[in-house]
Amino acid sequence: MNRLRSRLRRRQLVALATGALLTAGIALAAPASAAVTASATAAQTQTPLVVNARWGGHCTYDRLVVDLEGYVPAVTVTPASQLFYDGSGQPVPLAGKHFLEIRLNPAAGHDDAGQNVYRGPRLQKIYLSKLKGIALTGDYEGYVTFGAAFDTKPYYSTTVLHSPERFVLDIAHPNVC
Repeated sequence: MNRLRSRLRRRQLVALATGALLTAGIALAAPASAAVTASATAAQTQTPLVVNARWGGHCTYDRLVVDLEGYVPAVTVTPASQLFYDGSGQPVPLAGKHFLEIRLNPAAGHDDAGQNVYRGPRLQKIYLSKLKGIALTGDYEGYVTFGAAFDTKPYYSTTVLHSPERFVLDIAHPNVC
């Protein structure tokens, strides 16, 4: 009987010690995981910077790429009958019959000190199968906006790519290769 009590007491002590060690381990681990989560959240809350826009022609599509530092924010692509500069409301002088407005939010083309970080074109005529021009139409109140011009109605798809971060707009056209 004494042996049975001794075994039972030993098991209880082992269970208590194990519980205490687990509790201490969780308490020690919680601040570390909270710090990792806080730093990941801080990186996501910093406004992504739009640093460049570039394009290229391929056999069956034209591609427009917007390069970012940080992460790719929400992007909307909207057909438009005409393009206007954000803030001023002035028309954008891009030749074309069809236009797409590409709006990133939250995003900025400048740093916290107000210095431009965007080094891409502001207004550029392009001679691809579909894509005929691009303009930076706004860097205003957390939105960065581009306009793209086309001679015919664009059929497009969008993709987000990582490492480096970028937004991709592919505009389909018949095979030219």
